[in-house]
Amino acid sequence: MRPGAGNLITDVPGLMVGNAQDLALKSGSTVLVAQRPFVAGVSVMGGAPGTRETDLLAPDRLVQEVDALVLSGGSAFGLDAASGAADRLREMGRGYRIGGHHVPIVPGAILFDLTNGGDKGWVQNPYKALGRAALDAAGPDFALGTAGAGTGATTQGLRGGLGSASAVLENGMTVGALVAVNAVGSPIVPGSRAFWAAPWELGQEFGAIPLPRRFPAGAEPAPTKGLRAATTIAIVATDAVLTQAQATRMAIAAQDGIARAVVPSHTPLDGDLVFAAATGERPLADPVADAYRLGHAAAACLARAIARAVFCATSLPGDLLPCWRDLAE
Repeated sequence: MRPGAGNLITDVPGLMVGNAQDLALKSGSTVLVAQRPFVAGVSVMGGAPGTRETDLLAPDRLVQEVDALVLSGGSAFGLDAASGAADRLREMGRGYRIGGHHVPIVPGAILFDLTNGGDKGWVQNPYKALGRAALDAAGPDFALGTAGAGTGATTQGLRGGLGSASAVLENGMTVGALVAVNAVGSPIVPGSRAFWAAPWELGQEFGAIPLPRRFPAGAEPAPTKGLRAATTIAIVATDAVLTQAQATRMAIAAQDGIARAVVPSHTPLDGDLVFAAATGERPLADPVADAYRLGHAAAACLARAIARAVFCATSLPGDLLPCWRDLAE
């Protein structure tokens, strides 16, 4: 397993990502879109999710493909980012065709960043415009860290952010991950600068800092963020041909990536969610063995993407928490 050319989810051919953010608001939105509709699944393991159109991703539903996936800040207000993306897709002639109309299918998930020190005194919900702008910005390259849905994200004691990573497997398939990290838990080992995801690092993508030989013993984690003020939301993607059921299994497997990179994770205070996307370019040579490899790669990529999100985060005026790079060495 090696990183793709850009070490981004857009190393999966055909995928594009766009960010839009408002630095005064300290929030933003991120849109993943492809050149054509793609199969998608979802897994929700956190206790406080905020979602749009996730029910239709069940394998027994009528619609089997989506037009885009949206990650956004803003708590429930941020769900409107998917509406902005859907409006723009409709203008582009994209969407499920029925009765002479195009109905874009745009599932989304949000994180809570309303109490991060940004100006939230808006009169009109800003997230619809942010979702539209993020779609218009979609391309193969995009910023990590304090960008898009990760602009105002925080973790336990540190700024969070937007992260991505990719891997090319020995069978030629590509897997990528995109994540907005806003967890109750910590991405680093207490008392150190080492990332919990260190065993999964490829090269020096987040500093190559080894884990301590011994971890702090006896400490019980206590949330330092407000109730429901958290959530890690992610997308894992591949160029494999997958059914919606297989995509759902890949999303479930990828949840292990959150558990490897954030301690604790999947808490009642988080809305941890993983979408899975499959562009359908490479048939599975062995449905069982290849699905096994894809699930493992998705979890590894997501763990790496989480660490990269925090590693790349930068400070904004009025921040309530420091960035990882501000920690003393």
